[in-house]
Amino acid sequence: MKKIALLLCLSIAFMSCESDDDNNPPDNVSVEFTFTHNWDGDNITNADFDQIQYTNENGEQQSISKLVYLISDITFTDSDGNSFDAGDYNLVDVRSNSNLDFTPDIQIPPGDYTVSFTFGFDDEDNESGIYLDLNSADGGWNVPEGLGGGYHYMRLEGMFIDNTSAEVGYQYHVIRANDNSTNPITLQDTSFEVNLGTISVGTTSTNVEVQMNVAEWFKNPNTWDLNVLNSVLMPNFAAQILMFENGSNGVFDLGVVTTVD
Repeated sequence: MKKIALLLCLSIAFMSCESDDDNNPPDNVSVEFTFTHNWDGDNITNADFDQIQYTNENGEQQSISKLVYLISDITFTDSDGNSFDAGDYNLVDVRSNSNLDFTPDIQIPPGDYTVSFTFGFDDEDNESGIYLDLNSADGGWNVPEGLGGGYHYMRLEGMFIDNTSAEVGYQYHVIRANDNSTNPITLQDTSFEVNLGTISVGTTSTNVEVQMNVAEWFKNPNTWDLNVLNSVLMPNFAAQILMFENGSNGVFDLGVVTTVD
């Protein structure tokens, strides 16, 4: 009888330990993001810079010599509506292979999340001079106060063949839309949120590929004519709105998600 009682106690203790283990949630984990770039599906690598090899929607041949852009506020939202956001940012410089991989400074429980980020800074974060690293990045990522202050969202530059067959430079610089002909200056937030959809975060590691199709900046919904809009775009309120519309309409997409449990 004593043996039976002892076995029963051991059995209960074992079941209790097993139950405790089941109730222990897995450790919080980090999620890594990798930014890749293509032109309508053709990967853009360092060897592709300064080569006039792309044809945009308007039919102009063009090259890429610079592609630098800012993303911020990567946010994970679970099925209960709880949001996790490190509040940090990442300046991607494609030509220098700088910050193509980025891990937000936050750890979250494994599970399924809707994942989003902001292209550029929204108005709450787009405050002049406060990001010391950006003040000197890429020759100064600041926007002059006369154009509304804050920071650039993107610098995309290169050459194109114009309608006279001449090779001409373009500077597709994206900032907050501004009209300095008014007093006070008229500003409109042209950052935008990119929703990557639902992503499963593993218990060991997760890598999320974010794809930028550079061709989309020039075609959807606004067919871009580089002969008309190739430079001095920062003080051009209407041009910044066109950029916002094209950028928020499918420039970014979710690529491969690699999860390890």
